[in-house]
Amino acid sequence: MNAREWLRTLVAFDTTSRNSNLGMIEAIRDALAAQGVASELTYAPEGGKANLFATLPAHDGAVQGGIILSGHTDVVPVDGQDWDSDPFCLTEKDGRLYGRGTADMKGYIAVALALVPEFLALKRAKPLHLAFSYDEEVGCLGAPVMLEALKRRGLRAEGCVVGEPTGMRVVVAHKGMNLYRCRVHGKAAHSSLTPRGCNAIEYAARLICRVRDLADEFRSRGPYDDCFDVPFTTMGTNLIAGGIAVNTIPDACEFSYEFRNLPGMSPDEIQGRIEAYIQDDLLPRMRRDHDAARIEIEAMPAAVPSLEASERDAVTRLARALTGDRGTAKVSYGTEGGQFQNAGIPAVICGPGHIEQAHRADEFIEIAQLDACEAFLRRLAGSLAG
Repeated sequence: MNAREWLRTLVAFDTTSRNSNLGMIEAIRDALAAQGVASELTYAPEGGKANLFATLPAHDGAVQGGIILSGHTDVVPVDGQDWDSDPFCLTEKDGRLYGRGTADMKGYIAVALALVPEFLALKRAKPLHLAFSYDEEVGCLGAPVMLEALKRRGLRAEGCVVGEPTGMRVVVAHKGMNLYRCRVHGKAAHSSLTPRGCNAIEYAARLICRVRDLADEFRSRGPYDDCFDVPFTTMGTNLIAGGIAVNTIPDACEFSYEFRNLPGMSPDEIQGRIEAYIQDDLLPRMRRDHDAARIEIEAMPAAVPSLEASERDAVTRLARALTGDRGTAKVSYGTEGGQFQNAGIPAVICGPGHIEQAHRADEFIEIAQLDACEAFLRRLAGSLAG
């Protein structure tokens, strides 16, 4: 199948993150097996989803080294979006291919799969690897499972190209994403007896304001990196719940906050400032109202480490040489690139399509972008032939 045919096949699988991706993964596994390529599947804890990792060995059978082509198989929901066509049926119009996941990022996967026969026919001195993950859209949950399996196998790679939509530009950095759930526990009382209670909502509000104060500090004082569209670390509280009645002092309040840190800024240090405020200021004040008051903070698994590729890394130099892109592009959204980097595999982001088309109704990818990606991956494979 060519790239367009593969993309039609992949889009037809509704791999919204709440669903299983096994149908799509198994179709890819079977297609690779028919070409003599074995795949390793690593499953999510509940078993309903899987990653796929496959190696196209070098001409001498070597499987170590080489380059990983990485993409995620899950997509975001279409609920409430007004589409002009069926989001799970590839539709062509005016040089564009419409469908959920066309840009983010089944287009890249389709191109890689379409080129497998060419890759296999090429006498490569180094292997080429395919890495397709689950649950990237809900916090990059699948890639760590796959990377741990690679570590156990002792498989090493020289670099990774994550094919998120960049318009085929080379993106060398992105922010980290860190998400926390906070539960504030006070003491309920009738609102006419306010001094006998401990108002969890009000103390949660103080902590939320502290998060905002830190956000304002980063905005006004930095550090800054002007290569990002938002050049500083951001923070915010985006979800809150608490209270049962207007005449009852609430004994519980729960909220979630996130921060997206610039590469080089320690997430632990940022979170440490929040926890220091809780221990040194907020809890002592709460316990003057109620000695059993407490605050619980839970780090959510949907944490994405930042990425900052080195210009000295072989994969960065290779991507720049193959694309001719010498600019410094950095993005605020997260990818699995930081996870590969933390596992000792240098990574860059370079893929077809544009992030502006992702996640929206009538998501599309330009056919010209698929063609550019094909040319890029052909040159990449050719570079492995020495």
